[in-house]
Amino acid sequence: MYFTDRGIEELEKRRGEEEITFEWLAEQLRTFVDLNPDFEVPVERLATWLARLDDEEDE
Repeated sequence: MYFTDRGIEELEKRRGEEEITFEWLAEQLRTFVDLNPDFEVPVERLATWLARLDDEEDE
């Protein structure tokens, strides 16, 4: 288990039943980066990965 799994598990436990939009998620990520600019690159990578989940692998 990675250290980050604890945060993911907490998120799932506390908010796992909620439904959100990607618009809401994007706004939360922007706010997080505004408050924590050192995390800009990892958040950008996560957002890009999520955005491209359905892309074909050979593209």
